[in-house]
Amino acid sequence: MATLLYRLGRASFRRRRLVLALWLAVLAALGVATLAFIGPTASNFTMPGTESQRALDALAKHFPEAGGATGTIVVAAPEGKQLTSPQARQAIGALTKEAAGLPGVVAAVDPFQIGAVSPDGRHALVQVQFAAVNDRVTDDQRAAYAKVGAGAEAAGLRVEHGGEVMTSEPEIGSTEALGVAVAAAVLIVTFGSLVAAGMTMLNALIGVGVGMAGLFALSSLVELTSTAPVLALMLGLAVGIDYSLFITSRHRQNLLDGLEPEEAAARAVGTAGSAVVFAGATVVIALAGLAVVNIPFLTVMGLAASGTVAVAVLVAITLQPALLGFAGHRILPRRHRTARPTGPAARGGFGFRWAYIVTRWRVLFILAGVLGLAGLTVPASEMRLALPDAGTAQAGSPAREAHDLISAGFGPGFNGRLAAVVSSGSAEATGRAAKEAAALIQATKGVIAVTPPQPNASGTTVLLAVIPATGPTDAATETLVHDIRDKVRGIDGAQVSLTGMTAIGIDVSEKLSDALPVYLLLVVGLSVLLLMLVFRSVLVPVKAALGFLLTVGATFGITVTVFQQGWLSGLLGVDTPGPLVSFLPILLIGILFGLAMDYQVFLVSRMREDFVHGDTAQQATISGTGHGARVVTAAALIMISVFGGFVLLDDPIIKSMGFALAVGVAIDAFVVRMTIVPAVMSLLGDSAWWLPRPLARVLPNVDIEGEQLRAHLDHDATEVPARV
Repeated sequence: MATLLYRLGRASFRRRRLVLALWLAVLAALGVATLAFIGPTASNFTMPGTESQRALDALAKHFPEAGGATGTIVVAAPEGKQLTSPQARQAIGALTKEAAGLPGVVAAVDPFQIGAVSPDGRHALVQVQFAAVNDRVTDDQRAAYAKVGAGAEAAGLRVEHGGEVMTSEPEIGSTEALGVAVAAAVLIVTFGSLVAAGMTMLNALIGVGVGMAGLFALSSLVELTSTAPVLALMLGLAVGIDYSLFITSRHRQNLLDGLEPEEAAARAVGTAGSAVVFAGATVVIALAGLAVVNIPFLTVMGLAASGTVAVAVLVAITLQPALLGFAGHRILPRRHRTARPTGPAARGGFGFRWAYIVTRWRVLFILAGVLGLAGLTVPASEMRLALPDAGTAQAGSPAREAHDLISAGFGPGFNGRLAAVVSSGSAEATGRAAKEAAALIQATKGVIAVTPPQPNASGTTVLLAVIPATGPTDAATETLVHDIRDKVRGIDGAQVSLTGMTAIGIDVSEKLSDALPVYLLLVVGLSVLLLMLVFRSVLVPVKAALGFLLTVGATFGITVTVFQQGWLSGLLGVDTPGPLVSFLPILLIGILFGLAMDYQVFLVSRMREDFVHGDTAQQATISGTGHGARVVTAAALIMISVFGGFVLLDDPIIKSMGFALAVGVAIDAFVVRMTIVPAVMSLLGDSAWWLPRPLARVLPNVDIEGEQLRAHLDHDATEVPARV
């Protein structure tokens, strides 16, 4: 691999204008394709095979007028007054009529007709039914819905607009640019050169531009969830900058060692580029591996993110050496351009000093690191998962205001209403089953009320609205859903299914929780096999896998402490702690696995490179850590900055993802890879590189450390004088 990438790097350097033109042409073509074919993103999280999804499918087929998006307009009278006054009732009637006449609305129900008025008479709910599902409701229709009730407000009533239709998609804006700005500052400090920093950033931005344009160009063919592009952008930026950083750093080192720019770039791609290809492949495999969980929206998220990472790898090993060709020696700080040393760099930097300290006190560092991370893992045992509801939306947003007003007037259960769908082949059987189901559900502990049956035109499908006593993400609501399903399962003559956003969230969380151990086992097993292939060692992969488990556990623990238990949550803009979003753990495992392997490869590949070229195990450990410390530190800070920029978004899903990834990268880079790994490698000594002979014969040698490349170059160097 190293020899192949060496030739690719040399060719890209020589034909730099052509390479740059090709990538810019690809970017322009995909940009045009995006404008022509971009499609809408989806905010729903469907889960085929679950009871809630089967019920939704039945409604869409047999009761389509009840299967569209819903809105809830909350009307409240001032303190000390009631909505039962003639003026208030007239204002609410006019509001209901206005809502019913909106484009895309099937019906709006007067709260006084169905008793949707709070016991104190101060609050009322106007139910609005749209014809289309939430993802098909247009922006104009949402805007018109949000303006309903101006007359009621003029009459002194408070009007808030909530419901499913008010869910919004996360917006990408200036907060992410802050993370990129910090990353640029880190690059400038790391390289001491604006040219090097700017070139690295330009390379990454072109890569993420190509990846995102390609993703949006396919959005009309593939349904993207609203979080998929954000995740793809988040990862594409982070790994794109990091991969370019690794190659540029090795190129600069080669220049300082006396190589000419073309040879320096070619060798940088052959050595650091090999690590980039392998590290990128692990991220792609881990994310694409989310497909084995068989959850469509998670599969799309994984494939979208893995696509941008794959593009980042291709850009790093082709466009980066081309850009290095344009820079020449200007890639170095000004003080090194005229007086460049020839020979290996001195070993006096912070990385080498840190390596000496860690290897000298290795047992102490191992115990402190392992015990500290194990302690941080403890809160993860209390982790609860759910899909976010309006109660976790940004304070002051329309959805949050409506949610809080409903809870104040009616109780939290009205924000988590359930829907029981009763269906059979005959109207008579459906009617009997609906009455029996209503009675059983009403008698279930935790149910406040069951609304009268709402049949479809043929009477073969009936909808029952169920009001629980607790909120959507409350543990008691989850218990209630299972209790209701157990009770109605024995009804004969009809199919009774429980659905609604709350039930969907519970089903999604449970299926993801069941898939989590399987996926974790898959990822850990994959890491052992891949690292065994790369490093030709048994103990190095096992150590890497155990370190990854420590990273994941500590990250979960810290995220639970902040987002679920509320510690320091105010600093992050989390005003209402609650369960973690249900797909965060499995997504976090996939992403952190790939990123952890990045740092493992970049550090340990240098250790193995020095070991196979004659250094002792102790010397190789110090040398690998010393040479890699600066670049891994910079790479980690860049990733933390990019991910941290997404914490500033209001969307609770993106906020928690950005926080967890930033924390995970910090733990893995600085505690596991930069501290525990060299300490353990020093403790193991030569045995760290032990590989049984049967495995040595079976495993192919991918030569990630460039041993064969160096032999090839040395052979060419000795042949030239002989020919002369």
